[in-house]
Amino acid sequence: MRSNIAAEARAKIVYERLINFCRDAGTRDALQFLMTREITHMRAFALALESMGKPPFSIGKIAPTPQLVDQFFNDSTGEGDHGEVDARGPWNEGEPWEFVESPAFQDFNGTEADAPSIHAESSDPAESQPIKELLIVQLRDILHAEKQLLKALPKMAKAARSAQLQSLMQRHLEETGAQVERLNESLQILGAPARAKPCKGMAGLVEEGEEVMSEGKEKDDAPADLALIGAAQRVEHYEIAAYTTARNLALQLRQPAVVQLLTASLGEEQNAGQLLDQLAQPLMSVAKMPASVE
Repeated sequence: MRSNIAAEARAKIVYERLINFCRDAGTRDALQFLMTREITHMRAFALALESMGKPPFSIGKIAPTPQLVDQFFNDSTGEGDHGEVDARGPWNEGEPWEFVESPAFQDFNGTEADAPSIHAESSDPAESQPIKELLIVQLRDILHAEKQLLKALPKMAKAARSAQLQSLMQRHLEETGAQVERLNESLQILGAPARAKPCKGMAGLVEEGEEVMSEGKEKDDAPADLALIGAAQRVEHYEIAAYTTARNLALQLRQPAVVQLLTASLGEEQNAGQLLDQLAQPLMSVAKMPASVE
């Protein structure tokens, strides 16, 4: 209904401009009739909202930023006889308005110390508490996942047949150790104990990886390594999703230090996934080749 009120108001202005350009009496009467009906429709929608106990001109569902909504920014930069007149009235003075002089030029004018601060925060800390609690849970879940990988990666490296895959697994083992440290640091920044929360998802992936390694003992080198890469890829995608979620929560909380730490780990996981994919390509070609005849 509010959208319809806005549409009717726009249509009314369009008809009004058409009337001002029109010289034909009959056409003007038709446009006047249509313009009037827009006002009738707008009143009907407004009264319908009133009957529901809803304000007719409330816009959208997300509340505006407190205090910022009551600040009027004076963007006039002219001075003296050639400057614009800074007109004042009920639209920018009195309760609840807070008049802010040229926010973009306060640094140049040297008035930033005396000027009111701009309330640009989209939410207050109290409203962010549930998000913070969720982020802490996510970090503890990832922490447990990474600790499981610290035990699983050496086994995967040992099971790999190709030297490249072994090297990649070993390198990612070192990265995983650094990721554990970043998670501990992130939790410390948030004022939470670095306590891991059992990650059932990673436990399942690790168990699946052990099955792949066991079955790979009976396979040729290329198929065995391809199966191992597949298991590792599933782990990487799981971690990419986890780190992406945690980083987005940290962004929402305005925790740049945590965002930086999580972004570093996310980049390592994405890079590991790409390297595994690149390594799989030549192995697929080898796996498709017919067995050599001695």
